[in-house]
Amino acid sequence: MASSSPAGRARRVLLGLLIVTAVLFGINAVGVYGFQKSSWAPELALDLQGGTQIILSAQTEDGADPTQEQLDQAAAIIRQRVDASGVAEADITTEGGSNIVVQMPGAVDQETRDRINASAKLEFRAVLLATAPSNSVIGEDGKNTPYPTPAETLNATPTAEPTDGSDPSWVTEKLQAELLAYDCSAEHDSNAPAGEPLIACDQDGTAKYLLGPMELDGTVIDDATAGRDQQSGAWTVNLELDAHGTEVFGDISQRLNANRLAGLSPRDQFAFVLDGKVISAPVMQAAILNGKPSISGTFDQDSSKALADQLRYGALPLSFNVESSDTISATLGSQQLQIGLIAGLIGLGLVAVYSLLSYRALGWVIIASIAVMGVLTYIIVCILAWRMGFRLSLAGVAGLIVSIGFTADSFIVYFERIRDELRDGKAVTAAVEDGWGRAKRTIYISKSINVLAAVVLYILADATVKGFAFTLGLTTLIDVFIFVIFTHPVMQLLVRTRFFGGGHRLSGLDPEALGAVYRGRSQFREAQIGSSGRVARNRGARGEAEKRQTIAERKRAAALANQGSKDAGKDSDA
Repeated sequence: MASSSPAGRARRVLLGLLIVTAVLFGINAVGVYGFQKSSWAPELALDLQGGTQIILSAQTEDGADPTQEQLDQAAAIIRQRVDASGVAEADITTEGGSNIVVQMPGAVDQETRDRINASAKLEFRAVLLATAPSNSVIGEDGKNTPYPTPAETLNATPTAEPTDGSDPSWVTEKLQAELLAYDCSAEHDSNAPAGEPLIACDQDGTAKYLLGPMELDGTVIDDATAGRDQQSGAWTVNLELDAHGTEVFGDISQRLNANRLAGLSPRDQFAFVLDGKVISAPVMQAAILNGKPSISGTFDQDSSKALADQLRYGALPLSFNVESSDTISATLGSQQLQIGLIAGLIGLGLVAVYSLLSYRALGWVIIASIAVMGVLTYIIVCILAWRMGFRLSLAGVAGLIVSIGFTADSFIVYFERIRDELRDGKAVTAAVEDGWGRAKRTIYISKSINVLAAVVLYILADATVKGFAFTLGLTTLIDVFIFVIFTHPVMQLLVRTRFFGGGHRLSGLDPEALGAVYRGRSQFREAQIGSSGRVARNRGARGEAEKRQTIAERKRAAALANQGSKDAGKDSDA
């Protein structure tokens, strides 16, 4: 029976809070000691820690400067790729007429560098010929003899006008000779004209292909996700095409499937070409009319996710060369961080002083709640740095400082509701429960508005302000969590002690000190004759009650007082 009482429920809730805290610390400990990718200190952003600066120079086919629209589009795609890699608080801007400057906090691994610079130019091409990667032949003497460079006199014009991308008319004498002499280990230009055949090797260099002209490009991709094939269990990249891509790919798949049924190998294959490399050239097993093809190959989880991210965020409208890659220093540095932390401590100290002066011993509940909130916020930020790449910028520190005041607001609303219930003459335990019921609705509404404002600010604001919006929204949610599972349960337990439940004058819950000494509205009980301390206390209580009166109540009290004076005058005249 005791376990169902408010005190029993409060103990269980506080035990749950302790378990949640232990789990969070355990998760971060796994990241620190198990995966060695987390830390017991939050990761700092570019403005506080410094990092890496990569300058990309745009290259165009005609050598002219790219348009500003192309640069902006490329910068937006690069930002999406950087965010997908888990790097937060990156600064990506255009510079001059042809450069994009990428600044990221901390050291940048090679995978992230490749993700930034990859053009991810995806082409859909039909396979015309396929052969082994060797570009030499074993002669009668048993020695390897390289295929010669195709002579200029070889026929390079199709014998007939090709009707589709799989038409063998594309295969000319010169293309056949070039395919045989093609060296997969050498560097080749991957920017072949879209309307012409292409010779390309697979990523491992184990096969080389003569491909028809491009029939679709990566712009028709609406989405790309990594997943496992249900039958083989191999990692694949699953695509979703737009309406145009679905229609065109449906026609292509029907053509290739017909070639398969007719035994026309390898013209039943369709190659996915990424940056001049064949990442997959599967045989078309059936017509795909729903616009959801998949790319299979020698993928693992990381490579399939990286490819899906590149394809999902589109191909860069330009190709880029890395002009420089340098380590840069922090723009603000540790001094500004120290100033921010000092400002936070000053704010926390002022809140603590105000709480103790206004609520006496009850102020320690506010201080303890803020301390618990600080511990949870700290460990969550550490976990987010590991799992999401979140980094704390100076704007984020500002969001944490502002949240101190917002957090104190919740407790003040709650405590004032309790005091209002005490002024109505309720017992302390009943005042805590009724005050909770009324205060939580007000707090939920106000915190919902704060979270909404943080979300809107995060979506619409510049990257330099996103850190403020994120920490503000995060701490607001933690504030509500602490309010529910710490502050109220602690109050339920405290009011069952003699000090708080008995209304000690230093507890902050003294009914008389709060003005709960009146019979009804506008009718105050007179102070009883006694010790000077008792009279002063009652006078203070009456003054507190008078301050809580509305204007209408004060007018009514004045009217009653005047009426009482008139009645007293009539009695004296009589």
